[in-house]
Amino acid sequence: MKTSSSKFNGCIYFTANALARKTEKLAQGVWKKLDLPPSHAYLLLMVLEEPGLQPGFLSEHLQLQPSTVTRLIEKLEEKKLVVRTAEGKVTNVYPTPKARELWPKMKECVAEFGKLCGNLASCEETQRLVASMARMADKIDS
Repeated sequence: MKTSSSKFNGCIYFTANALARKTEKLAQGVWKKLDLPPSHAYLLLMVLEEPGLQPGFLSEHLQLQPSTVTRLIEKLEEKKLVVRTAEGKVTNVYPTPKARELWPKMKECVAEFGKLCGNLASCEETQRLVASMARMADKIDS
């Protein structure tokens, strides 16, 4: 059944979660070729773009709990894609050479995901939806 035909299609909770599940499935399909779940991939993208980020910064920007970010970093360490260094009480996360080699393929995945999403709605419509969702999420946080 289509989400728009559901009894609960007017409920933001139901509709947002349906969209999130379907978007996750779409993203998983894109990132599967690199053997990375989307959450791992986006964390790695941030570290590649700005080596030496701290887990707290990653947590804030990925909108994930610190413990979740720690688990993601541990998984990326197991795959030899990042390393953590401790400088006093501060931990920094750096990409490995293996991760840097993935950079071109990761950019292709980002572009592919963007194209798939672009096929769902116009760029302007998508930007409005994302901006509205971000504003609503910010209001919940206040």
